[in-house]
Amino acid sequence: MMRWGIDGENPDRLYTVTGGRSRAEGADLDLVTLIVSEVSPAPGMQSEHAKILRICRNPTAVVEVASVLGLPVGVVKILLSDLLHEGRVSARHPSARGGAQTSDAELLKKVLVGLKNL
Repeated sequence: MMRWGIDGENPDRLYTVTGGRSRAEGADLDLVTLIVSEVSPAPGMQSEHAKILRICRNPTAVVEVASVLGLPVGVVKILLSDLLHEGRVSARHPSARGGAQTSDAELLKKVLVGLKNL
């Protein structure tokens, strides 16, 4: 009998997708960090990396990437850290933009609205 992990995902597949890693090295990513592709997918690259590059043609939050891929956020952060390290994507936190500062409560409301719209 095969045991399934979180949300019915095969833990062996998640282990393979992340190369056995359990943490994103050197990447300070949270749920609302915006990811933008810097390059197009290349032939022969890992399929999840190629999907991320297509998803992030426009700025996309980490939580949205995880939702579209159907993978746990922790796994997506590992994949994103790979792409960041290779210079294939860039990341910025929404509050890093110039201009008006939003409170934590306002930011959480925006995230909640965005998640409901998914």
